[in-house]
Amino acid sequence: MSAKKNLPDHLYQLTLPTVLQNAGSAASQAAAKHRFADYRSRLSAQTVRRQDADLALFAEFLYTVHVREISDLTADPEAWRGVTWGLVEAFVKWQLKEGYAIASVNVRLSTLKSYARLAFQAGTLSAEDYALIRSVQGYSRREKRRIDARRPTTRVGLKKETPVTLTPEQAAALKNQPQDTAHGCRDALLMALLLDHGLRAGEVTALTIESLDLAAGLLKFYRPKVAKTQIHRLSADSKRAALSYTKFLVAESPTAPLIRSVRRGGERLGRSALTTRGISLRVAELGKALSIAGLSAHDCRHTWATNAARAGTDPFRLQQAGGWSSLAMPRRYVEDSAIANEGME
Repeated sequence: MSAKKNLPDHLYQLTLPTVLQNAGSAASQAAAKHRFADYRSRLSAQTVRRQDADLALFAEFLYTVHVREISDLTADPEAWRGVTWGLVEAFVKWQLKEGYAIASVNVRLSTLKSYARLAFQAGTLSAEDYALIRSVQGYSRREKRRIDARRPTTRVGLKKETPVTLTPEQAAALKNQPQDTAHGCRDALLMALLLDHGLRAGEVTALTIESLDLAAGLLKFYRPKVAKTQIHRLSADSKRAALSYTKFLVAESPTAPLIRSVRRGGERLGRSALTTRGISLRVAELGKALSIAGLSAHDCRHTWATNAARAGTDPFRLQQAGGWSSLAMPRRYVEDSAIANEGME
């Protein structure tokens, strides 16, 4: 209002749009500066770690082909200046040549597209460059089979091409751990939670003592991947293992970790939760003792879902019980019928 008092009307009309334009430009620059950080703050820690690895490999590729030294692709919009669809396409082809799994190639492409969008919003990628990067395509399952048939190496790293599906006898043996020590009781409960409830390693780590309601026979836990708290009815093996294990939890806070590290000798529980890495190592050790090579916590979840699907569990119920956000994942466990239209009117 004071500007209008000091300026003629015709000059005021010219000044006001300029002021708004400058204010809008400043706001856009501030938003662009924090766009990457804001996006990453909305992701789970696991997703952030995976995206960091994806972009680190892209930076390695750029260095390998002598494009340029690259700054922080995860946080600096300027790092994306000059990235083109041709480089993204070349990165995809380079991964195939290096033997990376098609699924990993597709995931990394998705990561690049997400960050290219942020760079476009920050003004360091043009609309044309962003549109062309978005046009780079990944590979379908049918294409995966054809490509893998033509290359000698189809997977880089320790991750298995296909998960291990345990037999009922193997699953029972993994849950049948010694009940006379804290170590054995913990392992029995750990394996029952993985095999009978399909919990992810991160979900097991986050369990607290109050997660168990032994009187009601229930387990309450949080699934961070879908931001949902669920309740499972304990299986017979889970309840039996929990009853044995909780005898070692004396005068503990309800919010203390449930599945814990075990002190040397296996007689006493530690105070800290068994980490996801600790769970992975312990599952692998227990599997190795039964001559099951490379067993992982995810293999136990895979076995749980596969058995549920084979037993005829409705895919919608399997989706809910497994904590998936869509039917795409549980549908993978449903085997095709020998007669395609069996059970249809």
